[in-house]
Amino acid sequence: MTDSNLLAFNQHLCDFLDASPTPFHAVTSMKVQLNADGYVGLDERESWIGLAPGRYYVTRNDSSLIAFTLPESDLAESGFKMMGAHTDSPCLHVKPQPEKLVEGLCQLGVEVYGGALLNPWFDRDLSMAGRVSFVDTNNDLQHSLVNFEKAIAVIPSLAIHLDREANKNRTVNQQEHLPPILMQGEDKADFNFRSLLKQQLRKQSPTLDVAEVLDYEISLYDTQHAAITGLNDDFISSARLDNLLSCFVGLEALLASDKQQASLLVCTDHEEVGSLSTSGAQGPFLESVLLRLSASHEDYHRMIQNSLLISVDNAHAIHPNYAEMHDAEHGPKLNAGPVIKSNANQRYATNSETSAFFRQLGAQSNVPVQDFVVRRDLGCGSTIGPITAGSIGVKTLDVGLPSYAMHSIREHAGSRDAHMLCQVMTQFYNDSI
Repeated sequence: MTDSNLLAFNQHLCDFLDASPTPFHAVTSMKVQLNADGYVGLDERESWIGLAPGRYYVTRNDSSLIAFTLPESDLAESGFKMMGAHTDSPCLHVKPQPEKLVEGLCQLGVEVYGGALLNPWFDRDLSMAGRVSFVDTNNDLQHSLVNFEKAIAVIPSLAIHLDREANKNRTVNQQEHLPPILMQGEDKADFNFRSLLKQQLRKQSPTLDVAEVLDYEISLYDTQHAAITGLNDDFISSARLDNLLSCFVGLEALLASDKQQASLLVCTDHEEVGSLSTSGAQGPFLESVLLRLSASHEDYHRMIQNSLLISVDNAHAIHPNYAEMHDAEHGPKLNAGPVIKSNANQRYATNSETSAFFRQLGAQSNVPVQDFVVRRDLGCGSTIGPITAGSIGVKTLDVGLPSYAMHSIREHAGSRDAHMLCQVMTQFYNDSI
């Protein structure tokens, strides 16, 4: 790996993060790259019978994506080499009736999506993006993505002069303290969020026929761009590293693979809220696609038992200021390679067979591998790994890249780890299981 290769990889990563403020935008960004590489989009509503060997992708809800290579070989014999990640991140979602006028200021009612670290959301330059549903002048229902891009909102902190205990015990009331300020205003009747979305859609797409906005899925995001940081460029800092970092690595590895093996990337929505949805890992999306690619019920089950899924989601790097919060023997470091995540209570799906396989992959790729186990007196998070393993019965392991400030509005990871993981995942897609 040369410095120029790493620089180009990280610049591409930063561009992807900046272009993907929501799961909808992330999937759109991935589709652009897949199309450029010759992948063909499939429609779940159409027949897939007789699907020829080739490269394909399919989306669901515009926020989840499965891309795969279909070889000449018998899938029941070869199985699929699969990598899984998720497209969503903790954030603030705009409520259905959000307009608030308080002390001459126009604000939006929001609700917290996922387990967000809330204090870092204060005093940031915020924008909004998401999906909008509207009717055109023919009264036909349409859908479009929207992105304001510029800083249009802020959630101001309360000055320390008004709360002298702020640095000791300030808490965030999600209902009262999080509504962002958009502008000044005197009449609530003049502040209509759907009209604001209509104006923005017309501004970014002048030819778009928008008669009336009916509904939306809009979230706020930090306008600060992803960046390579540190005196020696050791780190990458950005919003949504959990888990767009993994989506990017998986896509880059799939595109870089020789495409001779049956390989699959699944990036699903709603992991941060439990994954139980039509487009989440606890829903039927992956199983449905795999069933449709199998010649028979018997072949499907044989294929699953010959397959392996690597679930990739960020891991907690050992924090220098809070080292006591880690198991000393299992505290991953930044830029020291990908992390195998293990938990005796099956919060992660890793077992000795699958972890050994990943260690072998790392050795073949000349990439170091680390281990993470949470302190036994702390709770352990989970991933799509156990969910997928439990729903379709595929052998699975959980890995990730070490990071700081997980679920903050701005997270941090090592600037060399993603490239190392990409090397391992490309090796995974190229080799037979």
